Amino acid sequence: MRIRHLNTGTMCPIGKRLVNGTGGIFQRGRMVCHCLLVESNAGLVLVDTGIGLDDIADPARLGRRWVRQTTPRLDPAETAVRQIKALGFSPDDVRHVLLTHLDRDHAGGVPDFPKAKVHVHRKEYEMAVTCQIAPPPGRYITAQWRHGPDWAFYDQGGEDWFGFKGVRALGDREPDILMIPLPGHTPGHCGIAVRDKGRWLLHAGDAYFHHAQLDATPRIPFVLGIFQRRADIDRAARIQNQERLRALKAAHGGTVTIINSHDPVDYEACRCGRHAAAAAA
Repeated sequence: MRIRHLNTGTMCPIGKRLVNGTGGIFQRGRMVCHCLLVESNAGLVLVDTGIGLDDIADPARLGRRWVRQTTPRLDPAETAVRQIKALGFSPDDVRHVLLTHLDRDHAGGVPDFPKAKVHVHRKEYEMAVTCQIAPPPGRYITAQWRHGPDWAFYDQGGEDWFGFKGVRALGDREPDILMIPLPGHTPGHCGIAVRDKGRWLLHAGDAYFHHAQLDATPRIPFVLGIFQRRADIDRAARIQNQERLRALKAAHGGTVTIINSHDPVDYEACRCGRHAAAAAA
């Protein structure tokens, strides 16, 4: 098992201190779209896709308000497909895409991997794709899956993972990759847990936005906290799952590393190996 950390979309909203917790109010902040590229027994596995080539070719489809607020760089070189090609792989080598959820900055690259099986929680599919659960207006960008992906669905339940109910996303061929339901941000929001060399990495998606939210005394920069609350579909469930993640870190931080999708501190620590070094110490 080899895990690579990819930033598949840099966002630069105004108000760095209020978004990142450091710097000036009028400086541009930095947020990332932190994805994982996993070399597994089942082939290449991509956890989330970030912003895709079609999004960059037509930024208006992301929503003018969202683009104005987040100010994404929209650099083709940051897309997952371009980074995977730069590593010497073909897009067809990506056999599985595991999505924490279907928000625009997580699923935008799905069309760049048309031969991959796309794994998602059934409730997420029912809200974003079939609208059996009515989504908030403008929440999802349906053009990101109009090509008809090869979907695989998961429901609540499965094997126990540190007190969470997980599901083997790739079956017995790759038992060390699990989908962990973490609803709140969306009804079908999941974390993706990957085991490598006896340790677990939990990509918690948007279950929390800032690394300090998992501290014993949790905190989040003001504007980032507002954005998190506005993005909640079930705030009580999101808060409950943040508490469970905080307890997981406190009890098993030497075995489980928890990261989120947009925090540049988490991303840089993983990319430079600081998370692994801290756990080993």
